[in-house]
Amino acid sequence: MNYYSRSDIQDIVRSVLDTLPSSSRSDSEGMLIPVEISARHVHLTQEAVEILFGKGYQLTPKRPLSQPGQFLCEERLKLVTARGEIANVAILGPARPEIQVELSLTDARTLGVEVPIRLSGDLTGAADVLLVTHLGVVTAKGSAIAAKAHIHMTPADARHYGVRDGERVDIRMGTERPMTINDVIIRVREDYALAVHIDFDEANAASLRGSNLTGYLIKSR
Repeated sequence: MNYYSRSDIQDIVRSVLDTLPSSSRSDSEGMLIPVEISARHVHLTQEAVEILFGKGYQLTPKRPLSQPGQFLCEERLKLVTARGEIANVAILGPARPEIQVELSLTDARTLGVEVPIRLSGDLTGAADVLLVTHLGVVTAKGSAIAAKAHIHMTPADARHYGVRDGERVDIRMGTERPMTINDVIIRVREDYALAVHIDFDEANAASLRGSNLTGYLIKSR
């Protein structure tokens, strides 16, 4: 059985689109696009890193993520609220200007908090949680959101798909439990890598599992 890496899948998708005339790239099936499932995770500021792990501490890369420059860290932490906790939560690096905790809605119920559905970077109405390690505690006020489904693209990818930054599209999962996710936001930047990002609630609802996943982009009407 052949194994294809994420970059292989991205290249295959682009090559297929390149062979089609622009008028044939969109139909009832949509346009093939790679999909990634995003588990709960935390982005930390450097100040929070040092409170949680020690003065001068630097996050330790474990493996790179698909988006250039981002990585999964060796370090983990616990999320705690008055109503619940979740241990062994992933930290993504590098450090950012703001703390951001990305949860599924199921995670939020476990913690007993209400979180808004927001694009990464928009913390309007975000919930409060505690970040806990054996060395320290950070009160992360206004940090927890459920990430809105979105698509990372380069400008060249956007031209391939005939979309623009900020546009809203639909993503169809052609699984044994077919499902269409509506109102998925296009995010275009030169240093992005092509991928739809959904959370585990959305993936489970569509019975989406395995690796090297794909879906179909459908332009909203």
